Amino acid sequence: MVSKKQIARINALYKKQKIEGLSEEEKKEQAYLRRLYIDSMKANLKSQLDSIKIVKPSNCCDHHNDKNCGHSGHHHKGCGCKSH
Repeated sequence: MVSKKQIARINALYKKQKIEGLSEEEKKEQAYLRRLYIDSMKANLKSQLDSIKIVKPSNCCDHHNDKNCGHSGHHHKGCGCKSH
């Protein structure tokens, strides 16, 4: 996780870059901090997405994804799902 101090430093380096430019050492620091920030955001997003559970409605029929069920789909009209 990126600290508030590190985010403040990222912002300070950005502002300095726009005004007067950065030294080679500051460019390396900026690249490192940005990568740290991006990796932290990606890990956070992955964690959130991994915790999502998709739940189908209880009144939905079970063979929507069965392409070989032999039915034309007309009998599914009352199942309550929005696939029809």
